[in-house]
Amino acid sequence: MNRRKKGNQILKSRIKKAKAKLAPKNKPKYISKAEQAKLAEIPDQHTVSEG
Repeated sequence: MNRRKKGNQILKSRIKKAKAKLAPKNKPKYISKAEQAKLAEIPDQHTVSEG
């Protein structure tokens, strides 16, 4: 790869990474299966104690 192409490739990748940081994050935060199970149990305990 020649020098000019390599330089342009590096600059384009930096710009792409910077734009990705500024873009809004629409993806929900990852929650593991163990955490999902814990979160599912917590509301069940509250409903049982209230009823």
